[in-house]
Amino acid sequence: MTDTTTLSRPAPVPHPERLPQRVRHTLRFRRLSVLRTERVTPHLVRITFGGADMTGFTSPGFDDHVKLFFPDPATGRLALPTAGPDGPVWPEGAKPVMRDYTPHHHDADAGTVQIDFALHEAGPATAWAEHAEPGDLLGVGGPRGSFIVPTAFDWHLLAGDDTALPAIARRLAELPAGARALVLAEVDGPADELPLPSAADVQVVWVHRGSRAAADAAEPPLLAALRRTPLPSGDFHAWIGCESAAAKALRAHLVDECRANPKWIRASGYWRRGAAGTHDSLDG
Repeated sequence: MTDTTTLSRPAPVPHPERLPQRVRHTLRFRRLSVLRTERVTPHLVRITFGGADMTGFTSPGFDDHVKLFFPDPATGRLALPTAGPDGPVWPEGAKPVMRDYTPHHHDADAGTVQIDFALHEAGPATAWAEHAEPGDLLGVGGPRGSFIVPTAFDWHLLAGDDTALPAIARRLAELPAGARALVLAEVDGPADELPLPSAADVQVVWVHRGSRAAADAAEPPLLAALRRTPLPSGDFHAWIGCESAAAKALRAHLVDECRANPKWIRASGYWRRGAAGTHDSLDG
């Protein structure tokens, strides 16, 4: 008797060249020193860090996140955890203020990493960054992993506020010649715009939340800008990073109104209005 049983095969994945890649890193905690500070715009300070603990640091994903640990403002003491099997382990009573940031630039040869601090609400991160001087210490943990997004799309949408500018700048820097990108970037005003160099064909729409139109808007300024901006044709990957409610609204608009492929959208709430130290993943 002939065996006619047919083994089922998994359906082919459409556009396998567009599948993202997740990379895990060994969790390490570093004590780094401020090397220099630069006021890039009225509301953005860029701080370059270095030190012996930079050995082995890596950041291959444009929207990688590191955890920053700030010194105690009263004592100046900088507490760092140890890496346990289930995550960081803190000495009793030593847990400091922590915030998530995207490295703006990592120079492996120089052994440095740059972090951009958006100066708005008078929180502990802003207070520390405004007064940071060479020699000051800061703790850095991670990144624990990277999410590598391929560039093989017809075009790319990058939308975010000033907290997302480091990730947007890194993505534009890695896009190749011949790629196309549309950027919607929300800042306070014209003085807060900054260069976003890229080999790709890039259209940047600056959204000024300090304008009367933005202040009177019934919806987030980035969403209003997205509605009025013609989108290129073709398949695109969308990356969103801004206030959590705004990021959720942008994602919903892309899926419901623009018929974007939900699998090709990566949306994050980099901060949440009325809350401190939050980071929301809005994918799925």
